[in-house]
Amino acid sequence: MNKAEQFFETLVNHFATQADVTEGKMMSSRGLQYKGKNFLFNWDNEMCFRLGRDFDPASEGIHHYTLLNPFKTKLPLKDWFVLTTDMDKWIALAEIALARMKSGR
Repeated sequence: MNKAEQFFETLVNHFATQADVTEGKMMSSRGLQYKGKNFLFNWDNEMCFRLGRDFDPASEGIHHYTLLNPFKTKLPLKDWFVLTTDMDKWIALAEIALARMKSGR
C-alpha cells in the first residue's frame, strides 16, 4: 500500500460521520462521494480532488499539482486537481471539495 492509499484510509475515517458521504469508485479507483457524486479519489500514488475551475491552489499554499487528464485525446478535467505532494493539506482540500459539492458548485 503506497502513501496515498494509506492517507485515503485517513480520509475515509475523517468523513465517516458525515451524512451522505460514502465510499465509491471513480475510474476504477477508491473514492469518496457525496450523494453519489465523487469529490475525491485515490489514483495511483496521487490524490484527486474536485475543487472547481475557480479554485486557486496558491491560496492554499499549493504549487505542485496537475489537472486530471486521464484521456489521451481530450483536454484535462479543469475541476479536478491531482496532488502527489502536500499531504499535510489533503484533509483541508477534501473539506473544500466536500463543501463545494454540498453547495452545488
